[in-house]
Amino acid sequence: MKIAIFGGSFDPIHKGHIKIVEEALKSLNIDRVFVVPTFLNPFKNSSLISPIDRFNFLKEALKSYKSVEVSDFEIKQNRVTHSIDTVLFFKKEYSPEKIYFIIGADNVKNLKKWYNYQKLKEEVEFVVATRDNYPIKENFKKLIVNIDINSTLLRREIKREYLPEEIADKVIKYLKGY
Repeated sequence: MKIAIFGGSFDPIHKGHIKIVEEALKSLNIDRVFVVPTFLNPFKNSSLISPIDRFNFLKEALKSYKSVEVSDFEIKQNRVTHSIDTVLFFKKEYSPEKIYFIIGADNVKNLKKWYNYQKLKEEVEFVVATRDNYPIKENFKKLIVNIDINSTLLRREIKREYLPEEIADKVIKYLKGY
C-alpha cells in the first residue's frame, strides 16, 4: 500500500486544498490520501474554526472521493502534534510501503525548522503543492496546483467562490458568527 498524508490547519478548507487532493490522486501512484487536520498548528497560537468543525467541514467537502480519508488522529491528541508523530502513527497503523507527505509551497522555506525534521525526511518523500509566487528551488516531487488562494486571506475576507460548494454556506455562517 502506498499512501499520501496531507496535513494542515484547513482554517477554512478551500478549493486549493481540494485541488491538491485531486492532483495527488491523479499524479501519485497511491492507494489512499489521508487528510489530517491539526488540533493546532505548531507554528500558530490559535485557529479561527474549532478543530472538530474543521474536521467535519473536511469530511463533508471530501466525502465523494473514494480514496480519501479524513483522519481525526491529530485532533484526538487534543494538543499540538508534530508531523513525525502523525507519520509514525500511519506507518504503524497501515504498514505502507511508501508514504508521501504533501506540503504547500509556502511551507518549504521553514521545513528544516519542523520538529525532528531529519527523522521525518527518512520516513517520507515530501511532495510540494505548487503555488503562484512561491518558487521551489529544492528538488521535490511536485503537484502542479498554482491556485492563488490561502486560508489567511479567506479569514480576512470570506469569498464564497473559493469555498467547496458542499460546505460554502456552513463555512460562511460559521465565520460570520451565526
